[in-house]
This record gives sequence, structure tokens and C-alpha cells, in this order.
Amino acid sequence: MRDRQKACYQFSQSTTRREMLRQSACGFGQIALAALASQTCAGPVSRKPPLHLPPRAKRVIFLFMWGGPSQVDFFDPKPRLNAHDGQDLAGQSVGVNTKSLGKVLGSPFRFAQHGEGGVWISELLPHLAQQADRLCVINSMHTEGQAHGEALLRLHTGQANLVRPSVGAWVSYGLGSESDSLPGFITLSPPRGHGGVQNYGSAFLPAIHQGMAIGSAEIPFTKAAVTNLVNARRTADMQRSQLDLIQSLNRQHLERVAVDPRIEGLIANYELAFRLQSTMPAILSLDDETQETQQLYGIGQPATDNFGRQCLLARKFAERGVRYIQVSTNYTWDHHQHVNDSSINEAQRVDRPMAGLLQDLARRGLLDETLVVWGAEFGRTPWAQNIHGRNHHTKAFTVWMAGGGVRGGLTYGVTDDFGYAPTENPVHMHDLHATLLHILGLDHERLTYRHAGRDFRLTDVHGDVVTDLLA
Repeated sequence: MRDRQKACYQFSQSTTRREMLRQSACGFGQIALAALASQTCAGPVSRKPPLHLPPRAKRVIFLFMWGGPSQVDFFDPKPRLNAHDGQDLAGQSVGVNTKSLGKVLGSPFRFAQHGEGGVWISELLPHLAQQADRLCVINSMHTEGQAHGEALLRLHTGQANLVRPSVGAWVSYGLGSESDSLPGFITLSPPRGHGGVQNYGSAFLPAIHQGMAIGSAEIPFTKAAVTNLVNARRTADMQRSQLDLIQSLNRQHLERVAVDPRIEGLIANYELAFRLQSTMPAILSLDDETQETQQLYGIGQPATDNFGRQCLLARKFAERGVRYIQVSTNYTWDHHQHVNDSSINEAQRVDRPMAGLLQDLARRGLLDETLVVWGAEFGRTPWAQNIHGRNHHTKAFTVWMAGGGVRGGLTYGVTDDFGYAPTENPVHMHDLHATLLHILGLDHERLTYRHAGRDFRLTDVHGDVVTDLLA
């Protein structure tokens, strides 16, 4: 059992470990404190455990489109939607025992194949289309949860029942951070609703692996800030002395109890917060970025400035060793009405920044070691709702990946003529999570954590690595 626990990165509260910690006084918190003093010993944030597999990428940037884009308007063209526009979509046409699912809603947008791989992309995304040979497009995604809240939790944590660690927390737990002065997981403009902090929380994993949130999806990113980053009333030396006193009390308590993940996490987080004061201001500023780079992301342009700033900051965090970075849009993809006009508006906001991110990563030599993922909690129905809108749809939607570990110029999975459900190579959300971990060198069946008497994992008892997607 002990060998298995080591292989699975489990930190069980065993008698042996308790005795060891009591004798050595060297829990994770003490290691983090020693790291700050000596600058030679790695703490829990920067711990680099042995990987299960040879990694294909070092980190992930997840571009989250909150609300759910319409796959049949962006990546999965369906001519029969236009041919049957306004007609009843009989359930039997898509293998469902329902008389009518609704009125078929065609797409007014032209599609074309791009790149050597012939990836189908809508005219809504002209900049991204130029990166087609870098894209691995999965049109056969499916999941559960018709409501946003449940679907978001399944996307971000793998489960919608109980409180589970987020994907980013699992990645941080499995890989650690490449930086001693930045967390392993950062989320930019995360949603406040539909699960809120659970979407980037650590749950029962050590608290050090929770995502650091900067801003929220509901406010402009120019107003986002890391609160209380600088203490204008005390010098760094004064803060160091104050923190040393607090940490000494924390260490004394930890020595008495030997094992307490909460205290260990507190000590590590205090030290990380202290270091952030010297590193974070420079990263958050764009003053060190050239005008050409900012233009590449669309910064300074009304439509693209907000998302462009987030994407550029994601690149800056990536090159400084953060393992998992999420970038989120506002809740503007939930197109129950006027899906055509809304899709145009949203595409204009994200198209150039996404393409710019891929270009910038590539020219800096970072794309081959960074997995970029684009997606949402679900897609939209092929039939109409309200005033030319589309309802939530979990049975078929699109996710694309690019960069380290995946085959570029690939379209994977096929849906039926109306885009209702996969007919070839279906990919479940658990499969996506298993594949993401695999690319990072982590076996989703072995990356576990013992809690409440059982071994938990991101994919629970499900999930298969989709090897066809791997480079």
C-alpha cells in the first residue's frame, strides 16, 4: 500500500509519517519556510514529484467560454440545418423517441476548410483560422448537466456532487510549480456564479493547490487586482520580522500535532504571499511588452482589449512556470435569443486574442510545451429557442486543443447530420480530463488522494485517454 501511495502522490496521515514528522519537525510548512530562508530548498508549491509518464507538455492554458458557444455556428458545419430551417426536427431523425425536438435553426455563417489538415472553421473566426494547422478540434464532446451550475462543475472538477478539487488543483498537486514565487494554479477573471470558487478550489487537497483568482468575469480586467499586494505602511524587513513571529507560532503548533494539512497549507501560503509582493506587480504590468505584442492580442481595441489582456497575462504566467492558467470570458455565450448577432459579437472579442496567444507562444518557443484548451460547459441545440436562439446542449459540442502533446490540423469525432449527437469517436468530459493529465505526464488512475476513507481522483471511476489526439 505504501508503494502505491507514493506512486499516486498520496499524503496519508499514517503513524509512520507522524513519527517521522515529530522527530524531524519537517512537514511541508517547515520546508516552505526553510526554502524562503535559504533559497535552496523547494517548498510544496515548487515540489516536482516523479511523473507517471514522459510528459508531452509542462503546463495548460484553458480558455473558458462561459455560457456555451454554438458548435454548429463555429466548428461543426451542418448543411441540413439550412436545408430544413424552420421545419420540425423529428426525434427519430437523430435516434430519439420524441415526435419533435423543435424547429430546425440553420446557420447563416459560411464555413471553409483551413490549413493542410482541412479543419472546418466558421467565417466568425478569421484570425484563428490562420492557426488551423495547430488546432486539434474535437466535435464529439458530450457531458451531463443541463443547467450551467452542474455543467460548470463537471467541466472544472469532473463531478457535480459534493465538493471536489478543480482540474487546476489536481494539476498543481501532481506537478507542483516551476516557480518558488508564484502559485501552481492561477485563474483570470473566474465566474462568481455557477459554482464560483468551487471551480478553482482545492477541496480536500492541501490548500496550497487552490487557484489564485485575479479579478472576476463580471468586471473589466483593467479593474482586476491582487488585493493587499503591497503594504505601504511597513518595509519588507518589517514584514519579514512580523511574518517570522507568526510562522514560529505556526511551527510550534505543527510540531505538537505533527500532521495538519491546514497548518501546513497556512505556512506555505504565508510564505508564497510574501514572495508575491516582489514578483506579481511586474507580471501584472504590460509596460514590459512591446506595442507590436500588445497589438497581436488586440489590446487597445474596444472589442478585444479585455480578453486580449487576459491572454497576454496568461502567456506571462506560463513563461514564469505556472502550471495551470485559466482565462474566462463573461457570461455572454448563453445565447437563448438572437444567437446569430450574439455569436458575431463574442467572436469579435476572442478571435484575435486567441490567435495572438498561439502565435506568441510559438515564437517564444513555448507552444510545444504548453497545452492550450478552448471550450465551455456545453454547446447549443440545433433547433431554435425563443427569438432565433439556441438552448443548452450536452450531447454534442466542440472543444479544441493546441500545442504540446496534440496533433495539429486534426478534426476528431463526427456528429449526425443535425449536430445532435456523436456518431463516431465520442469523447466524454472524463476522457478529456484523462487525456489532459496524460499529456502532462500524469496517469489519471494513479493521481489520487486519500480522503474520507477512499482514494479520490479527478475522473472518479471513469475516463479513457484518447490516444488518437496525441502527437
